[in-house]
Formats: sequence, C-alpha cells, structure tokens
Amino acid sequence: MSTNTNGSQKRKPKNPIKFKLQLTEEQKLGKAIILDNKITVVTGKAGSSKTFLCCNVALDLLFTKQIEKIVIMRPMVGTEDIGHLPGDINDKMQPWMTPIIENMYDLYDKTKIEKEIVEGRIRILPLQFTQGVTFRNSAVIVDEAQNCTKEQLKMILTRTGIDSKIMIAGDPQQIQIRRKSDSGLSKLIDVAERIDKLALIHLTSNYRDPIVEQIIDEYDN
Repeated sequence: MSTNTNGSQKRKPKNPIKFKLQLTEEQKLGKAIILDNKITVVTGKAGSSKTFLCCNVALDLLFTKQIEKIVIMRPMVGTEDIGHLPGDINDKMQPWMTPIIENMYDLYDKTKIEKEIVEGRIRILPLQFTQGVTFRNSAVIVDEAQNCTKEQLKMILTRTGIDSKIMIAGDPQQIQIRRKSDSGLSKLIDVAERIDKLALIHLTSNYRDPIVEQIIDEYDN
C-alpha cells in the first residue's frame, strides 16, 4: 500500500477496468474534467447521461483502487422521514437509488457491484445523515441535485475531505421542490466560477429514444 500526505493508507492502484459500454467523445471530455477537479457539476436535459457519466467515473476510481468507497445521495422529493419504511438504509432508499444502481449494472459486472454494496464500498447515504460526516477517499454522487435546497448542497459540499471527488448531477429545468428559488443547484452554478477546482459540465446529447428530446422541446417551449 502507498501512503498519502495525511498519513492514511491508500490501496495500490490497479490497471484500468473494462466497461461494458464505452463513452462517447463528449462523455470522455466530461470524464477528463471530473478527474481534474475536486468538485464537478454535471448538467443536461433528461437522457443526456449525467448519472451514467458520474457512475463511470466513480466505478473506475473504485475498481482501480484510487478511492475506498462510493457514496450515493439523492433528494427524496415529497418525503423527508424514512424511519417508518421497512428494512435497513439500503432497503429504505432503494426506490430513490434504483436509477443510479441500474446505471452501474449497465456499465460493469453486476455481481462485482453487488459485492461492493454488500461489503460497504458502495454506500447509500440519506441527505439528512450527512451532518458531521467527512468524505475521505471517496467518490460522491449527488443525483437529481436540482431538488436539493441551498442548505442541503452547502452541507454536502462542506463535507469534502482528502482524496475525494464530488459529482453533482442535475437539470435546473427539472426542479420539483416547492420554491424553485430554493434550489441549491442553481445557486451552485451561479457561484461556480469563483471557486477553485470546481468545474461545470453541460451535456447536450440525448442517449434515450429520439422522442424524449422532442417531448422536452415541446414542454419547454
């Protein structure tokens, strides 16, 4: 094992992993930007591969042993209290996290990903549990971030620790919280250029059926 500057041990890096789906040129450029920055905001319309790209980066870092874990977060629009739901945290959050996990299955071996989940190296963390947490040696994915409040995103971003990547994915045009002005994603985009090692990526391609792009255009006009 090698040791980083703060004295903690890091796993020895492995060779690049082989994904089932290859990135497009737009996605490759986005991945390079994410790897070159501490925090990256990834925006784009529905179907532009925001979550897919973040999952690719996170899995690559995990399986090449450049990080120790992946942390997944997603706002739960319409409910904050999950205590009444059956099961452990993974069970309670499963309905909200399915899109992210399915992206991971599309990218890489399902059995290996499930093993990482069981052993705690791919973790689901409810937003309300982030207070007091520091993300060290981690790839953090915040999906559907347009539905995070300013306070929630600030709390997540100020948890950034040593050797971590924070990926904030969302679409400012799909805000579902009661007051759109409360969206933390919109605020983060506004201040991004004043923060070092925080990058913005806007994806423009549609990776779903062509009808999706037509529907978006009609609803937005």
